[in-house]
Amino acid sequence: MHSKRIICCNLAGLALFASWLWFSVWLVLDDRIFFFFNQFITSEHPIWINFLAAVNTRYFDAASFGMLLAIFGWAISLDTRPGRCWRWLGVGLTMLVVAGLLAVATNKLPYGHPSPTLSFNHVNFLTDVVSFDTKDADKNSFPGDHGLMLMVFTAFILRFGDRRPAILSALMIAVLSAPRVMAGAHWLQDVYMGSLSIALLVLPWVLCTPIAPRCVDAIERMAEQFHLPGTRSMT
Repeated sequence: MHSKRIICCNLAGLALFASWLWFSVWLVLDDRIFFFFNQFITSEHPIWINFLAAVNTRYFDAASFGMLLAIFGWAISLDTRPGRCWRWLGVGLTMLVVAGLLAVATNKLPYGHPSPTLSFNHVNFLTDVVSFDTKDADKNSFPGDHGLMLMVFTAFILRFGDRRPAILSALMIAVLSAPRVMAGAHWLQDVYMGSLSIALLVLPWVLCTPIAPRCVDAIERMAEQFHLPGTRSMT
């Protein structure tokens, strides 16, 4: 159990939450970033609005999932230990369970707020200036669900994999969560305060304690018990 890591991450999460609770810096950043990008959501910027709308569709979400799978595959390829495929199956399944539980828990938070596009009058909507379905609004945008899932993925890669795919995963948090913020479907605080503070408070108790490693080991032992190809007992 990595007590120091848990304490440091939890303190960082609490500090981030305190900065939102007691200071107005997030309100200032939220407003400025939203209105900066919103001014360009007009028919006068056709290339930009079509690009922004495209990266806020379900098709781009599917492509993003493909990118994460590629990073996951890269992490597996860098693992030279016997039985790596079943070990990483355990990592993947454990990660999915943790992500699912977090998604359910965050949906039941007592606090929430609408996206910026639904919080102001006389704003520009992507759906008004493009001819295909896209996401530019959310009745409850807190916390950023995409951002939180990306943080879960990055944390698991960092815990069980090589640093190189972990660094790339961390970069993908900014790249893949940015479209929602630029379109006005999320406030900046939804991702970089809400999602990040939750990740810093919860994930260390899963990854820096025996919980996640034991789950991964249990799946790998199950594979060995059935003498499945690629396990340590077959090497």
